[in-house]
Amino acid sequence: MELRQLRYFVAVAETQSFTRGAEAQRVAQPALSRQVRALEEELGVELLERSARPVKLTEAGRICFEQASQILSGIEQLRHTMENARAFHRSRFVIGVVGSIMHGAMPRIIRAFREQHPGIDVELIDLLTLEQVEALKTGRIDAGLGRIRIDDPAVRRQVLFEEPLLAALPSDDPLAEKTGPLSLADLSNSVLIAYPSRPRPSYADQVLSRFRDHGVKPRRITEVRDIQTALGLVASGAGVAVVPSSMKRVNDSHIVYRPLSDADTTSPVILSQRLSDTSIESINFRDITQRVLKDQISEINEQADES
Repeated sequence: MELRQLRYFVAVAETQSFTRGAEAQRVAQPALSRQVRALEEELGVELLERSARPVKLTEAGRICFEQASQILSGIEQLRHTMENARAFHRSRFVIGVVGSIMHGAMPRIIRAFREQHPGIDVELIDLLTLEQVEALKTGRIDAGLGRIRIDDPAVRRQVLFEEPLLAALPSDDPLAEKTGPLSLADLSNSVLIAYPSRPRPSYADQVLSRFRDHGVKPRRITEVRDIQTALGLVASGAGVAVVPSSMKRVNDSHIVYRPLSDADTTSPVILSQRLSDTSIESINFRDITQRVLKDQISEINEQADES
């Protein structure tokens, strides 16, 4: 069944004439008659009394006319709705971000992107790296900023920045009194608060592998859902955490941050995008993110030199 068959049938029913119905639809009468006959054959009923003058509806034709009129009216309403949606539609660019990056350079990245694309609504979603990959593939997000190297043939992955890690300590912890960098071995007698607890692999696995690489084992490990919970426990004195340096911006008088002296105590900031996405928005977002993170690297190096 085709919509044009319904339109032709309704036109004949309204004008009570095949000739006038064809004129109303701007189609040749033989073509209109064939389509109405095809509709009757598909439905298995006679819709019109052709021998009558003017043409009349059969009982089945009256039922079909009512239903067809509603269908065509609904299609027309849908068309108007979509036209209005196009007129007022604003494009969206959705970014999945892990919590620690949200507290870092993300605000500057978003401001710069909005300056270049003022007509686009930018939306941030808190997603772990593993969740970002699936969200990219399903079209839920347009870009992801995470920390885990996950290979997927449908996703373009680019390491933008190796961010130094810090020890987050309770302010009354004896280690907080030290002014210089701490080693992972210095943290071995503390309860290590690792995040996120799932899904795995995650940033928690990165941190735990750093301890193993240096032959260090924390006294006890407590795994929590996210970085906010981890820092809350640190502030309460429940243990220590290893966090990206951007988290130093989270001011809490009960937390002291100390740099780590061990080699390779960094965590990557990884940009993930769909391999097939070559839109100007995605290209500009990649360029802006690289530029802002480059500036952040320079700031971190300057702070290190000053200390």
